[in-house]
Amino acid sequence: MQLSINIRLLTTNISWVSTHSRTTKLKSIRAIIEKPALFAMKKTDTRIDTYVENCADFAQPILRHIRAMVHQHCPDVSETIKWGMPHFEYKGSIFCHFAAFKKHCALGFWYGELLQIDSKLEKAMGQFGRITSLSELPDDAAFIQLLKQAMQLHDSGTKLPSRNKDKNEKKDLEIPPHFLSELQKNAAAMATFDAFPYSQKKEYVAWYTEAKTDATRVKRLQQAIDWMAEGKRRNWKYEKC
Repeated sequence: MQLSINIRLLTTNISWVSTHSRTTKLKSIRAIIEKPALFAMKKTDTRIDTYVENCADFAQPILRHIRAMVHQHCPDVSETIKWGMPHFEYKGSIFCHFAAFKKHCALGFWYGELLQIDSKLEKAMGQFGRITSLSELPDDAAFIQLLKQAMQLHDSGTKLPSRNKDKNEKKDLEIPPHFLSELQKNAAAMATFDAFPYSQKKEYVAWYTEAKTDATRVKRLQQAIDWMAEGKRRNWKYEKC
């Protein structure tokens, strides 16, 4: 009699363990299946889906990885498009953005200048230089740390350092004589340059003067004149991506 009872108890326990194991596995499988749906429930923007799909093949995995990391580690963000580029907003403020160009991608944080980022020397939009592969992004641990730092800065209401100089300060831009003389030969370009504010004039002049060779300087001057003749600012490509 006792043996019969023990056998029934053992059978019941085995059945429960088996059922529990199956239930656990089903939950795990369901979580995996529903994970994309949970991501979709976040504050995403279908325009960014389209943006990524229309990017070059090399750029798509980079942008998808950035997007997934931001949503995973900063779940309160929402997506939008600003200035033609995908942006993430956190508690109503710009958090970060990414963009893809013909041969590289860019990533930038709103508080980038206050974050501990090992910025690349090569100039590009954002704080990570010209990103051409996943390996050029921060590793996951570093990326997560940057996201946490950025959230803390937003949560604390930190203000960015003022980029405006004293309004009463006289701004004298030194324009190389050759730059100016060549520019004056094109009336449309000269009119555009004259209409530019100080900062936009400086961008063109700096681009010209920072050329390392005479050949590059000549090429940049001609390109600058052509762009200004069309009414374009120095970084017009970034504004229309």
